[in-house]
Amino acid sequence: MIGADSIVKCLEEEGVDVVFGYPGVAICPFYNSILNSDIKTVLIRTEQNAAHAASGLARVTGKTGVCAVTSGPGATNVITGIATAFADSIPLIVITGQVNSSLLGSDVFQEADITGAVESFVKYSYLVRDADDIPRIFKEAFHLAGTGRKGPVLIDIPIDIQNAPTARFKYPETISMRTYKPTVKGHAVQIQKAVKALNHAKRPIICAGGGVHLAGACDILRKFSEKYSIPTVHTMMGKGALPSAYKLNYGMVGNNGKPYANRAMNESDLLIMVGARVADRAISQPDIIFDNKTLVHIDVDPAEIGKNAKATIPIVGDADSILNEMYDGEILCDTSEWIETLEEYRKTMYPKRNPNPKYVDPCEFIRRLTEKMEDDSIYVADVGQNQIWSCSNAVVKNGQFLTSGGMGTMGYSIPAAMGAKYACPDKQVVAVCGDGSFQMSLMELATMRQHNIQGKIIVMNNGYLGMVREYQHYTYKDHYSVVDISGSPDLSKIAEAYGFKYLCLENMDNCNEVIDDFLDSSDSVLLELNIDPMDLVK
Repeated sequence: MIGADSIVKCLEEEGVDVVFGYPGVAICPFYNSILNSDIKTVLIRTEQNAAHAASGLARVTGKTGVCAVTSGPGATNVITGIATAFADSIPLIVITGQVNSSLLGSDVFQEADITGAVESFVKYSYLVRDADDIPRIFKEAFHLAGTGRKGPVLIDIPIDIQNAPTARFKYPETISMRTYKPTVKGHAVQIQKAVKALNHAKRPIICAGGGVHLAGACDILRKFSEKYSIPTVHTMMGKGALPSAYKLNYGMVGNNGKPYANRAMNESDLLIMVGARVADRAISQPDIIFDNKTLVHIDVDPAEIGKNAKATIPIVGDADSILNEMYDGEILCDTSEWIETLEEYRKTMYPKRNPNPKYVDPCEFIRRLTEKMEDDSIYVADVGQNQIWSCSNAVVKNGQFLTSGGMGTMGYSIPAAMGAKYACPDKQVVAVCGDGSFQMSLMELATMRQHNIQGKIIVMNNGYLGMVREYQHYTYKDHYSVVDISGSPDLSKIAEAYGFKYLCLENMDNCNEVIDDFLDSSDSVLLELNIDPMDLVK
């Protein structure tokens, strides 16, 4: 048995089904050994997307995603995918091949200090020096990635270590890391303080962040909100924690959120932030918003509490555990008058749009699309105007809404949807992107074709890098610079080249029929939408 065999055995012990990656000489021993395993491999077309695909799988299964790439440019290419996962706390194991350990530091062919390069956006990284350490390292890595505040862990393995003979394989049954003891159960006294504060509140509200999904706390969040009639809002990453149609869900907050959701949060007297970082896109002026109100901040990462806003009642721990304890508390607050006020805001503060009838209205299209999608479907939004239109208008039932929130990585949707569809082949998975972000990942249509992964892709085509153009519209008074993407390919020919069915929607006249054709087709489909180049998210 050699080190590469040991790596594969570790993945088997962790129940890994698939590895997304791209081979090279420095990772070839691993890819040779994996042929003797039932673990599947998916050859992506660029390394960044290996991490995105593993991220999509992780987010829909709750398991830790795995990708493996070679040294040098393979490792540096995957960095953006690692940073994207880190920003949204997605559990990943990233395996990188490395040059011979005796040559480290001598600048040989395809050597890169990848552990140093990713230091600021991994939970931890390992450079394996001894093949006998592989079982312990992988056990620790999976534990780190999937517990506490989840995130990516990188394991860099020189080729000579992969080829080195090892002693008898023994995978640790348990793990104990002296310096890593994440808090799961919230402090009882702090929880009682939060319950007491709720009893005195007249206008309480819950703000759900992405941590609610990561903790598997969506069900208890709804039960808690329902039991005590507490209105809820959510951040971008918290979308889907509650169904869009849930009566106490008042939508997304932040710069691009619902006006009535922001007003609800501003006017509350007690705000329960659950699994949210209080980041700038959700709350741009925390000192003003949190003034004169009680802030209960629940987060598994103690570093997030107090970082951007001073919490009145900080509670460190797992959202599912804490909400379950609060659910069993004695809470008697009366929110009926508060809810009446919020309902009035919802009716009177709905944003008005005047779309150009010559084009597809992206907001109305997304509403119709998601209303027709299956109950447990998965919607993957890219970054740009399409993301904001999606966040504001997508109807989430009992499925999931995925996007790159913290890093805002263009090109995320197609590989993430590919990973999600691979993990959940029986679920409806749709990727929505702009014509700019589509061209960052269109090569993965080949991966879908090769591995028989159904792709349902929507491209909002407006001929611009729309979000930047919109910023330049407001900031530089229509003085546009480097946002015109004329010269983009004919998408009908792209679809044909990759074996996708092609559909096009010019305006809203036959919108429902095209959506039905798109969703009902058993083939992979590329749907192009003709979007007004001057349309705005605001």
